[in-house]
Amino acid sequence: MKENLKAFGSIINIRQILIGLTVLLLGTLIYVVDRPPNQTYFVYKSFVNISLHNILPNLFGFVGNSLPSFVHVFSFIFITAGLLQCQKKGYIIICSSCFLTDFIFELGQKFNSLFLKIIPSWFESIPLLENAKSYFFYGTFDFIDLFAITTGTVIAYFILLATNKSKNRMMV
Repeated sequence: MKENLKAFGSIINIRQILIGLTVLLLGTLIYVVDRPPNQTYFVYKSFVNISLHNILPNLFGFVGNSLPSFVHVFSFIFITAGLLQCQKKGYIIICSSCFLTDFIFELGQKFNSLFLKIIPSWFESIPLLENAKSYFFYGTFDFIDLFAITTGTVIAYFILLATNKSKNRMMV
């Protein structure tokens, strides 16, 4: 399989995109198996019952509480980096941006009254954004989540470097 495809005048790294999508897909198991369906937006909004909560045993235990924070930042760093043509400096920008975004969202769960005030009411009529208020209102701030976000960012950066060798950057 060719590792890179040319799209929109730049090279995309298929390996990085697949790593990001695979980790993101595996991360959905946390929500489908370990969490009650009424606590997960995409599970209770799905057209069919995809929840395996109380059907399968808890797969992730205590780690499942903060693993989504790791998975989210790691996956989106990889998907973004795989789609953009960049090198080390670009990876630092992508990692920093994703880290700050996730970090701010986690802090928004701690200081939710501020975040709830600035979410516009028109979000309620847009799919996915309609859940923004619930995310901050019901979300739980955790220092372990901040650690997971930090760890996911650092690990993603080093794996990005390893998956961006010159042999992986050939143009099609």
